[in-house]
Amino acid sequence: MKAKNKLKKCLASALAFILIVSLLQLPKNAFAADDILDVHADGAIAIEASTGKVLYEKNADTALGVASMSKMMTEYILLESVKKGKVKWDQEYTPSDYVYKISHNTKLSNVPLRKDKKYKIIDLYHAMAIYSANAATIAIAETIAGSETNFVKMMNEEAKKLGLKDYKFVNCTGLNNSDLQGMYPKKFGGPDDENIMSARATAKLAYHLVNDYPEMLKTSSIPKMVFHAGFTPDEDVKMENWNWMLPSLVYGSKDNGVDGLKTGTTDFAGYCFTGTAQRNGMRVITVVLNATNAKGQGGYSARFDETKKMMDYAFSNFSVKEVYPKNYEISKHKTLPVLKGKEKNVKISTKEPLRLVVKNGEDKAFKPVLVLDKKKLDKDGNLLAPVKKNEAVGKLVAEYKGSKDYGYLYGQKSASVYVVTANNVDKANWFVLMMRGVGHFFANIWGGITSTVKGWF
Repeated sequence: MKAKNKLKKCLASALAFILIVSLLQLPKNAFAADDILDVHADGAIAIEASTGKVLYEKNADTALGVASMSKMMTEYILLESVKKGKVKWDQEYTPSDYVYKISHNTKLSNVPLRKDKKYKIIDLYHAMAIYSANAATIAIAETIAGSETNFVKMMNEEAKKLGLKDYKFVNCTGLNNSDLQGMYPKKFGGPDDENIMSARATAKLAYHLVNDYPEMLKTSSIPKMVFHAGFTPDEDVKMENWNWMLPSLVYGSKDNGVDGLKTGTTDFAGYCFTGTAQRNGMRVITVVLNATNAKGQGGYSARFDETKKMMDYAFSNFSVKEVYPKNYEISKHKTLPVLKGKEKNVKISTKEPLRLVVKNGEDKAFKPVLVLDKKKLDKDGNLLAPVKKNEAVGKLVAEYKGSKDYGYLYGQKSASVYVVTANNVDKANWFVLMMRGVGHFFANIWGGITSTVKGWF
């Protein structure tokens, strides 16, 4: 018996040892159940652009270096300033000493600016959005806010307003402060600090940029452009877009649908890219932070390869569909009772169609649920007359009943659309209300009598 017990213990120890060794030999992402694509990046996310539906994410809430992708915030504030009339596209700018010095640093992405020449904001914008020109970006910041320090304050405030989390802006370019020759905005960071954002925060910024100012895609999709840096053609700069996934560039293809957005590269951030593409009526936004290849090596190809992986997955597996049309009536909830109205009920239906991102084969994976606005109802669930047509009384929520779900960019779990009343219901006059009261009175008496008589038998 003792020999058998000793044998069992030996076998158990051996199995335990084998299990531990096998676990230690598993790849780093073996336990990352969410990383269905095995994206090689420190942080990543893919969303559908019209709804904000998250299609894939990996370590999406850790703040990491974003390098020149920071310029998307500078671009957003510029477009907002132009819309509000604070800045005009043909407005001219004369380089400050700071901008002049940075523009002639050949180690950075730049267009060289002359101190004796005025540059239009539209041209500086093109240099920033297409060529990631750093001095041009600072020039835009100075134009809008008077100084880069004031502008960085605006960047952080705008990020908060847009609902971003896990971020910090210390300059307007995304460079390391050490590259700014001691002229960095000292109020927001130290001499070696850089901007940081999480993949989700970066996607939120891109989401607003694309949806609030879709015209910017006309610029971000330009593969090549000439910048007139001086007064003669020999001073022209031939700018090639750093987004090499554009159809006509080295990592592009004619049918990939890529038309934006922004790359970023520093030693601290690694190789980053926020991309967007549209195919078959659906737009996708992707973000990779510190992308590498399978061997863990960063590079230009790595950020585009990992982006392509996410884009191909999104377009191959998802589509945007109208699941519930406008004026859709929810089964068993087609009307609501109205208290003291000329009519005792009012029809309710969806105000707008509800479009959802649907995974292939999951067309029936949604359940319509009516969520009424309790503030509009009394304790018995009645609306109080008068009721106006198209008055919102709640929402139709599409509850997802399928497999893995990442939710939405801003944290909501389900999509919804307002449910409204189909017509007006005026308040009944005193006579009608009185007659209803009399009717209820005798109905209650009759109900009591019938109950008593039934009790006799």
